[in-house]
Amino acid sequence: LVNIVDPHIKKDKKYNHYVEANREKLFVKDSDDRIDYVGNCWPGDSKYIDFFNPKAREWWSNQFALDKYEGTTNDVHIWNDMNEPSVFSGPEVTMHKDAVHHGGFEHREVHNMYGFYQHSSTYEGLKRRADHKLRPFVLTRSFFSGSQRSAAVWTGDNTAEWAHLKMSAPMLLSLSIAGIPHVGADVGGFFRNPDEELLARWYQAGAFQPFFRGHAHMETKRREPYLFAANTTEVIRDAIRTRYEFLPLWYTLFYEHSLTGMPPMRPLWMEFPEDEQAADEDREWLVGPNLLVRPITEPGQSLVSLYLPGRREVWYDWTTSKARPSPGAVQLNATASTIPLFQRGGSVIAIREGVKGGSSRDYREAPLALYIAANMKGDFANGTIYMDDEETYEYENGNFAYWAITFKKEHDYLHTITNKIIDVKGKLDSPVIFNKIVVRGAKFYPRTAHIFLDDFTPDPLEFEYDRENFLLTINAPEGLGFITGEFRIDLHT
Repeated sequence: LVNIVDPHIKKDKKYNHYVEANREKLFVKDSDDRIDYVGNCWPGDSKYIDFFNPKAREWWSNQFALDKYEGTTNDVHIWNDMNEPSVFSGPEVTMHKDAVHHGGFEHREVHNMYGFYQHSSTYEGLKRRADHKLRPFVLTRSFFSGSQRSAAVWTGDNTAEWAHLKMSAPMLLSLSIAGIPHVGADVGGFFRNPDEELLARWYQAGAFQPFFRGHAHMETKRREPYLFAANTTEVIRDAIRTRYEFLPLWYTLFYEHSLTGMPPMRPLWMEFPEDEQAADEDREWLVGPNLLVRPITEPGQSLVSLYLPGRREVWYDWTTSKARPSPGAVQLNATASTIPLFQRGGSVIAIREGVKGGSSRDYREAPLALYIAANMKGDFANGTIYMDDEETYEYENGNFAYWAITFKKEHDYLHTITNKIIDVKGKLDSPVIFNKIVVRGAKFYPRTAHIFLDDFTPDPLEFEYDRENFLLTINAPEGLGFITGEFRIDLHT
């Protein structure tokens, strides 16, 4: 559960939070720096916590303790809304510029930092609530430099219009390259009512953006996916399942963001700075360095065009595995279920296939499938996978796994697939296995395949090879190897 907690406190002598904060002098002052600033927001006349006061931040953090925030558990997380701050009665719907904060600062000097201090205090309170053992989730509307350390961000109150769906991509890309990685837009639009096609296409786009949620104004019509025509419900269900299948990739990208600062959602030019045409493209984006997404953002679109960036690169259609060289434009036929998606040659992406329902927790130990996309020469590809318990800070004590999968042409008669540890500080021994490997761009005819595990004894593997599409598939329901175990697969030609 993610509960909204705003920065304004109802001016009410019977409201315990107001009484405490008023007694401790924790509110923003009016321009005379004597009386408290009063503005109008959701509860009516309200006062605003002065988050520039360290004492106020400490008080705020303590309010999330389980014995103070009645009815909550460690499964309740927080959404800080209206924290620009919003003041319905104020100029420009915010606080007077000459309101006074702790330290004598006028609001005009610190306006952009107000939300940052609120959500940072919330984050600290949730960590404190769980004795610093569980990772919090905090969502914020207002943010500043450094917000990426403690909060996700969404783009605010958009509208159920095709133009707003199209606009969400450049907005989220801008936030991403500005250093805010966990970003998204309200799927379907906050105001007004989307038609079924718009809603379905928005789910398809949102499934490949970092923060993914449906959200709407209380005066809109209900829009749970199951309320629509069966074909619309099925398209939305498929988009959500696809999101869950790619969660291992997202989790790895967020970990690597913590190491390098590279955002999970990237504009094309970030990976291909030498490609001038890529610099102008904001209809499509990259998930990490290797997955290209071009959502459909116009009604009735039966044909979609996209640009494949880079020089001497090869891209593989995710659905058909058909190889396409770059740079160049591609046109695809678009059905209601189409999400144009391409894998970059030279990459390995691990996904969790077969997601039917439930939550991510239900699939923590489910098998992974490896999709290997050979580079233009057909002799190399690599990728990474990161895992931990997804909830605690035990990764700081080595309870994590960070491994690399590599496909390589050893010589004319042998290609190998290996799994090796990247960070030896990671001690996690995971039960998760690989149960499928797909090699795209396999321009060789494999005669035999063997896997070498811990005992270095070769075991034969069954495989299928599609010579027309250069596609090699190894299916092993019983498992090929563990994500946290070294193995080598030899493909003899």
